[in-house]
Amino acid sequence: MRVLGIETSCDETGVAVYDSVDGLLADRLFSQVDIHARFGGVVPELASRDHIRKALPLIHEVLQAANTPLSGIDGIAYTAGPGLVGALLVGASIGRALGMSLGVPTIGVHHMEGHLLAPMLEAQPPAFPFVALLVSGGHTQLVRVDGIGRYSLLGESLDDAAGEAFDKVGKMLGLEYPGGPRVAALALEGTPGLYKFPRPMTNRPGLDFSFSGLKTFVRNTLADAAEAAAPEPVSLQAKADIAFAFEDAVVQTFIIKCRRALQQTGLDTLVIAGGVSANLALRAGLQTMVEKERAQLFYAQPRFCTDNGAMIAYAGCQRLVAGETDSLALDVKPRWPLSSLPPLGQSASQANAT
Repeated sequence: MRVLGIETSCDETGVAVYDSVDGLLADRLFSQVDIHARFGGVVPELASRDHIRKALPLIHEVLQAANTPLSGIDGIAYTAGPGLVGALLVGASIGRALGMSLGVPTIGVHHMEGHLLAPMLEAQPPAFPFVALLVSGGHTQLVRVDGIGRYSLLGESLDDAAGEAFDKVGKMLGLEYPGGPRVAALALEGTPGLYKFPRPMTNRPGLDFSFSGLKTFVRNTLADAAEAAAPEPVSLQAKADIAFAFEDAVVQTFIIKCRRALQQTGLDTLVIAGGVSANLALRAGLQTMVEKERAQLFYAQPRFCTDNGAMIAYAGCQRLVAGETDSLALDVKPRWPLSSLPPLGQSASQANAT
């Protein structure tokens, strides 16, 4: 089955063609970062308008790159949630319209299921079951994965997601949007050990997270640095030292929680997915941990860590091949718990009945 995937949940328009036999044939991505940068964050209305502007040209481009005419598409997958409702409606409307006009099945894909399955696009994908750490701008979760649609939530953030905390700390440090990658880049120039930030919720049992207090610690440390530097502004080196301490605290928190999750579940495979999974310090820290635990670490290549059409095409293809399909109703879900998804090949109504 050859599936066209469409991702429009936030501020990136992603389109891809995935074949159940030949794998990923082509993918294209347009980022709206430059559009939203002057506002310091994503403006939902502008995001929706730009998806409308870019989606169809990207579809034409990716079909040409995949050497596939529109008539050669056997199914359509689009992101149905969670995300910005207007942005989701753009992708869903295009996906459903294409499906109806071509007479092919369509499927609404859970955005985080797409992220979770993105490592399956690699040459050496992980095998089920495994523990997954999903870390993005909107989600931070630890999940036990026994198969597609067989998800058990182990822990999640009680407040800010890790990516959101990175972006807010970036704003505190005076960095341009998006702050997350810029905090990580600045942290490379920081001095290890100069500051010691807390590792939130690691001094108690459980696998939940909290990052709001860590942001407050950054703000207080930055205020102390400003007072010490007065009347001069805080130096770039001082900001780099704070960025390093913040990033290190987040990474060490994830290492502690992921080790607990592996030990609690008895599994020996850890998958990290989502935009923050591209963070090099996080990858290195988790790699050291899994080696000590005699476990394995898997993650997607950087371009498939952030939002993209390839992960939606792959996830949708698995469910379409299993016989799942959408009804004619146009339904998007700005909030959509991952644990509510049905197992592969089982409809949501069947899952609710059992």
